[in-house]
Amino acid sequence: MSLLEARAVNSYYGDSHVLFDIDFDVEPNEVVALLGRNGAGKTTLLHSIMGVIRPRSGRIAFAGEPIEERDPYEIARRDIQLVPETRRIFSTLSVEENLKIAALTSRRPLELGWIYEVFPRLKERRRSRGGNLSGGEQQMLAVARALIRDPKLLMLDEPFEGLAPVIVRDLSRVIRELVRAGRTIVIVEQNVRAALQFAHRVYVLNNGHMVYHGTPKELLANAELTATYLGAAV
Repeated sequence: MSLLEARAVNSYYGDSHVLFDIDFDVEPNEVVALLGRNGAGKTTLLHSIMGVIRPRSGRIAFAGEPIEERDPYEIARRDIQLVPETRRIFSTLSVEENLKIAALTSRRPLELGWIYEVFPRLKERRRSRGGNLSGGEQQMLAVARALIRDPKLLMLDEPFEGLAPVIVRDLSRVIRELVRAGRTIVIVEQNVRAALQFAHRVYVLNNGHMVYHGTPKELLANAELTATYLGAAV
C-alpha cells in the first residue's frame, strides 16, 4: 500500500478547473519530484493533498485513511507537513520561538538540539526575529519548523526559489541527509536538475494533466518530452 495515494482528483479555483483526474502515489521512504512549468498545477496538487483546497471529486488517502474531506489542521496531525513557497514563518517571533510553537502540537516532536545540528545557521540566529532573517535563513527555518514535527511525509514547494547558490548548496545538503535517513519527501521545484538529484520517481504536470510518470533517468532520456513540458529548465 502506498503511503499517499491520490485517484482521479479534480480540483478547482472557483469555477476554474485546475486539476484533471490526477493519479499520484508516494511510497514510504521515497522521494518524488513533481515537475512542470509555472501554472501547471503543482502547488494546487500539494494544496489539495494538504486540504487547503478541497477536491471536487476523487480520492486522497494517507496511510490507508481517506483525507480528501479533512481540514488542513487535521491532515497536519496525521503527520503530513507542507513547506509552502511563501514560507509563512512568524516574522515577529524568534527562530527558536517559531520552532517551539511548531513542536507544541506534535505528538512526538524532535529535539531542538537535533534541528540545530542539521541547521547550524539557525542555532547561530536562534534569538533573531524571523523577519530579520535572510531569504535563505527563512527557508531553512520553514523546513526546520516542518521537520521538528517529525512528519511521515514532508512536502517542499519550490525550496530553492530565489536563493543564492551557497544557500542552495546548504539546503541541498540538508535534503540529501534527509533522503539518506529514509524520509518520505515530495519536492516541487523549477530547478529540475536540483530536484532530480534527490528523486526516486518523477511526475510531470502540464495544464492540470499528468503527462509523465517514471524515473529521473527515463525522463532525461526523453528529449521530446522534456523540451515540450519542461523547456529550458532541464
